Order: sequence, then C-alpha cells, then structure tokens
Amino acid sequence: MGFHAQQVESLNQNLFELAGKVNVSFEFFPPNTSEMEKTLWQSVKRLEGLAPKFVSVTYGANNSTRERTHRIISRIQRETNLVAVPHLTCVGTCESELRKVAQMYWDEGVRHIVALRGDLPNNEPTQKFYAVDLINILKSVADFEISVAAYPEVHPEAPSAQFDLLNLKRKVDAGANRAISQFFFDTESYLRYRDRCLASGIEVEIVPGILPVTNFNQLLKFSAMTNVSVPKWMHQLYQGLDNDPMTRNLIAANIAIEQVKVLAKEGIRDFHFYTLNRSDLTYAICHSLGVVEMKKAG
Repeated sequence: MGFHAQQVESLNQNLFELAGKVNVSFEFFPPNTSEMEKTLWQSVKRLEGLAPKFVSVTYGANNSTRERTHRIISRIQRETNLVAVPHLTCVGTCESELRKVAQMYWDEGVRHIVALRGDLPNNEPTQKFYAVDLINILKSVADFEISVAAYPEVHPEAPSAQFDLLNLKRKVDAGANRAISQFFFDTESYLRYRDRCLASGIEVEIVPGILPVTNFNQLLKFSAMTNVSVPKWMHQLYQGLDNDPMTRNLIAANIAIEQVKVLAKEGIRDFHFYTLNRSDLTYAICHSLGVVEMKKAG
C-alpha cells in the first residue's frame, strides 16, 4: 500500500472510530432580511435531524436583537424538537429588566441560557453588570442551566491570561454549568487552556467552538477583534481562492474535521459549531464525523 493510500486509510479509520461518540450543538444568529430568515429556517430544519444537544441564538450588542432572538427561540420551541437556548447579555440593561426577561423565558419553557456580558458600546464609560452578575440574577429567578464564554487565547479586554482565567472561575463558582470557547485554530492553545482551567479548579466542561471558514478575509477581521490567532498555514491554504468557493468549502471542512479528530483523541466529546446560519458545510462536517441523522417516523 502506497503512502497516500495509507494516509487515506488512516483518516477513514479515525473517522470510523468517532462514529456515535461525538455530540454537537449549533449556534445561529437573528437574520436581518427576509431572505436571510428563509436561509436560517432551512438550516434549522436540516440540522435538526442531527439531534444536537441544543441550538443557541445570539443576542445583538446593546440589546439590538432582543425581540428577534426571542421570536426565533419561540418558533424553534413550537416547530421543532430542538432544545432552544437564547443568549442573554447584560450590557446597558438594569437588573429589573434582566429579571423580567429571565422570568419570561422560564415561563415559556426555556431552561438553558448562554449568559454573557456583551459588547460594550463605544461611548460606554463604565459597565454596571458583568457575566457573573447576570448568572447571579438568573439563578435568583430560577434554576437555569447556564453556559458561559471561554477564551483559550485570552479575552481581548483582559489585562492578562491569569485575570481572564480567574474571571471564568468566578462565573463557574456563581453557577455556570459549562463554558463554550471562542473559535480557535491552534488546537494546542485550546488543550493548554483546558489544562490550566483544571489546574485552577475549573472542572466544568470547556466545549470547543468550531468555526468552518469559508470567507478567509472576513475571518481576518473577526480574528483581529477577538484576539484569535490565524496560523500561517491557513493563510497559505486560502491564498488565491477568493473566487473559488468550492475549494474554500473543502478546505474549511478538512480543517474542522481535523480539529475534532485531534480533540476527540484528547477525550473531548462535545463540540459547538458556529454555523453562520448556513447548514450545508456544518451538515457535511458532522456527517463525516459520524453524527448520524435521526430519521423521522411516519
């Protein structure tokens, strides 16, 4: 057997060994147009068949998408069998309003919330509430399951990696059940971060956030804002592909699959996919990883 054939056989064997052992969740965002809304619901319906542990819906800066987030969560609950998880931020919102929103979600059957501080407005001099305060408010309203954000390469506003780690510990101590990581491409940075979390007494699951990259130029803008490093090898892989979406998709799928393979060997079983409201690539990746579509009865 030639070297290339051995590589292919090894890849197939690794993927076969993952079948049925990988759990996924998906993130969506509130669309701005009717066409984007149509794409969102097509994606929700297609990915529903993969039986994710939950699907989350983001929340715009300064409460800018609160009503749309709520509307999408309500429709997911009505029309699908998915566990719908809203993001909730506390920037620019008073405690009484946060309690009101939390109670509304609980009354509607929502039991899981992603609790975040949110992005600060440009002219915001100080911030009254932080994610740990939001967790305390949520827990005082009802016994929500709570996910929070984690930053393997350090939050861009954190003065140090240790400060950022202690902030995550405060969120966990306040009642967070899991952390979902910012997307990353340096797998070693995630594994080192996980080890540091354990050494600091943070024992909740740190779910890796996986972002399949189809628009590399957009990624560079995102990464600059979020303090995510983009390895040199990624620059080389995407070079010259601005007008070649098919090849970009193949590369994106390969990178994501390789990330999951490596992390699964390290004992990780849950993965959170940032779908950007599009299902085809995420579905293909999950299918390749052995996440089997559940056939509907009838």
